Amino acid sequence: MMHRRVLGAATLGLLSTPLALRAQGSAPSYPTSNVTIVVPWAAGGSTDAVARILAERLSRDTGRGFVVDNRAGANGTIGFSSVARARPDGYTVLVGTVSTYAMAPHLLPLPYDNDRAFAGIGLIASQPMILCVPKNSPHKTLAEWVAAAKRPDNRMVYANSGTGSSTHLATELFLSAAGVTMTDVGYRAGAPAVQGTMANEAQMIIQAASGVLPLIQSGDLRALAISSADRSSVAPDIPTFKEQGFDVVVAEHIAVLAPAGTPEPILRRLNELFVAAATAPDTRERLAALATVPETMRPEEWNAYNTAENAKWREVIRARNIRVQ
Repeated sequence: MMHRRVLGAATLGLLSTPLALRAQGSAPSYPTSNVTIVVPWAAGGSTDAVARILAERLSRDTGRGFVVDNRAGANGTIGFSSVARARPDGYTVLVGTVSTYAMAPHLLPLPYDNDRAFAGIGLIASQPMILCVPKNSPHKTLAEWVAAAKRPDNRMVYANSGTGSSTHLATELFLSAAGVTMTDVGYRAGAPAVQGTMANEAQMIIQAASGVLPLIQSGDLRALAISSADRSSVAPDIPTFKEQGFDVVVAEHIAVLAPAGTPEPILRRLNELFVAAATAPDTRERLAALATVPETMRPEEWNAYNTAENAKWREVIRARNIRVQ
């Protein structure tokens, strides 16, 4: 029995190598040239950082260049559009947030068919969101904050880092679950929204963990809830929404997409490569510094997952009457 366990561990170690990936039989010669990874956001953000960490590992594993190409603008749809038009041969893929992909058709006119333009390679990583209040807020718990927000004389506002953004819709999902209606203060992006909350211009913000965790740790913001289903390894001391009585489970899921029509063996090969890259020990360590953890799936699981995400955010957008001007 001991010998079997040792042999199993050795086999698992082998399966994480490029040689073992080739042995699994999906498109063994791929890639034979460099691969472009389109990121639909500007350089410097958390999704871009994740893509660059993965690209570095993929280049090392395959001996081919995986090169990040930032194509920002129009709530991410410029980058998505460029991949939708690309040749479906596996040499152009997109690394982006699922929320952007699932929300966009309900908020914006799109230059591509969101349901038919892409093939899902699968999830690769995720990052929870955290509800924060200013450090001098009188509210020490989520229950206290909700009670204050429901008072007739309440004048609190929340910080919105972009209408139609994933954090905006996550905030509206929480407010709906809490039975709260609240005005937002709009900011150009996440960083100024966080700064506005620290300056008491807003009394609450929900933001991706990477953007607020260092400020929580330094005491400049107070965390009241985290959006993971269970306590998160990136911030185990922060209670979840669910354990405090609110059915709010959301994350910044990062996925890999290819143009529709990309052959199935190539999709499987890409999935194998990205999963191996994301779950390698050195990658896990680098992702953890971004408050991000590997979260993977097979290509055949993508459609059901994407359908559920699409339906969830469509209902939030409809119920909360969210419009992008």
